[in-house]
Amino acid sequence: MWDSGRSPMAIRFVIYGLLGWCMEIVWTAVTTTLKGEQQGWRLEGKSYLWMFPIYGLVAPLFEPLHDLLRPWPWLARGSLYVLGFWTVEYGTGWLLRRLTGACPWDYSRTRWHVHGLIR
Repeated sequence: MWDSGRSPMAIRFVIYGLLGWCMEIVWTAVTTTLKGEQQGWRLEGKSYLWMFPIYGLVAPLFEPLHDLLRPWPWLARGSLYVLGFWTVEYGTGWLLRRLTGACPWDYSRTRWHVHGLIR
């Protein structure tokens, strides 16, 4: 169907966005239950509409980085990925705060946070 073996970037953007949403909903459902923040086994999770494009950014930002860093040692690759994730999380959180007055996540009550946007 396509010339290359890879799906078009737009399709991969949607796939990453949907996978990110699903993982976040499962994560919040499980962690709030284990912390006792919700009663019983309702396993109610949540996410934000803003998160879809943020998770989708993995396709254009991190796929090329993965291809570039593939031959590097795993510790160097992992360190750069963490730095990249923190940069995207901080940047998108800062932008959302500027545009809407609030960021969907708030780490200001956690230890080692940076402006409440990353930890």
